[in-house]
Amino acid sequence: MRCRYLESDLCHSCTRANVAYAEQLAAKDASVRALLERSARANGAAAPDVEWNPPFASAEKGFRNKAKLAVGGTLSNPTLGILGSDKRGIDIAGCPLYEPAVASGIEPLREFIGLAGLTPFDVPSGRGELKSVILTGSPDGELMVRFVLRSTESLVRIRKHMSLLRQWLPRIAVVSVNLLPERKAVLEGEKEILLGPEQSLRMDLGDVALRLRPQSFFQTNTRVAVGLYRQAREWVGLLCDAAGGGSDDLEAKGAEPADSEAKGAKPASSASAGGRPIELWDLYCGVGGFALHCAGPGRRVTGVELSAQAVESARASAAAAGIDADFIVGDSLSAARELGTADVVVVNPPRRGIGGLASWIDASQIRFVLYSSCNPASLAADVASMPSFRPVRARVFDMFPHTGHTETLVLLARTPRPEPRRLPHHSRRSS
Repeated sequence: MRCRYLESDLCHSCTRANVAYAEQLAAKDASVRALLERSARANGAAAPDVEWNPPFASAEKGFRNKAKLAVGGTLSNPTLGILGSDKRGIDIAGCPLYEPAVASGIEPLREFIGLAGLTPFDVPSGRGELKSVILTGSPDGELMVRFVLRSTESLVRIRKHMSLLRQWLPRIAVVSVNLLPERKAVLEGEKEILLGPEQSLRMDLGDVALRLRPQSFFQTNTRVAVGLYRQAREWVGLLCDAAGGGSDDLEAKGAEPADSEAKGAKPASSASAGGRPIELWDLYCGVGGFALHCAGPGRRVTGVELSAQAVESARASAAAAGIDADFIVGDSLSAARELGTADVVVVNPPRRGIGGLASWIDASQIRFVLYSSCNPASLAADVASMPSFRPVRARVFDMFPHTGHTETLVLLARTPRPEPRRLPHHSRRSS
């Protein structure tokens, strides 16, 4: 991919942009496969017999649904992009990675900064108000705009000119101010102030519409996220189809190869006939992407997430779609201990992985784990911490083209415990 910012030595985020995309994708796929194999062997196990689906490719340009724009420069000439090594602003507003709706919103926002008197925050001196602008686009082309400010000093001016901002950007659905008074290396603060009636951006993914509130997490590559969710639903559907008699019949037949392109799998028939419903947990569920895609007849679905905002969004999405799923606020490990046991557990943790949850899952009665990871190293470490499970299916999803980062979905099945050895029976003769 050609990028004038990379060629001008202004931005180095896309470290592999000069590599042909097919080569990037093949290298990521090979790297993840090798890492999981090394992890298994280091654990004393044989190389896992995994059915690998072809890697899911991204568009090479125009795929990012979110622009996190650090604001620098001056009020009359603000920069929108990143901060250099000297903490001064570097303008990369024309970055080719942004979706068209997101890209079209950047220049009007630059004009609005000057109109509303939002003085860019200068990191070296600690003066100024506007630290960054975060712009998110939905598949329908609607926008969510967030102004990250040091204080509420300029809030009245933003409100004053809101009508003009909506004229310039008629597809705006949500506008908010995030307060970040501290001088620390974080993107946003805890307090969010909504500046309109709409509280969430509707992300219509075709099968499910998610509600994204300002501080909620969503994957930055919408098309690849849809493929990821549909792949998870397909694999869960295969497990449930194999369990025609309910949870008691759940087997690893779901490990058989299946077509896992972005087309959705048909919903499973009711798996609860003749047995209890299949219990499925979505831990680190965010706004409910995996839970809402994997819900279906004969399944009892529970999502767990630390963010109360995200849980509210997930509940609203489930209600709007008529999907039967419960969502609770809490820590994944603590919630798992309280919930008891499940048949299938989906985990989508941050880069650090699932930590102590891995050993708890290994010691539990859970039969299948569907692990979505943005960090192959922590994925391999967590899989090694669950020696009772083996990977049976896997696929790389290129959520982050032109970088070394990737998303991986792995289906883990519990290895049948060996039957205890029976000693030969010797009869006793009476004396």
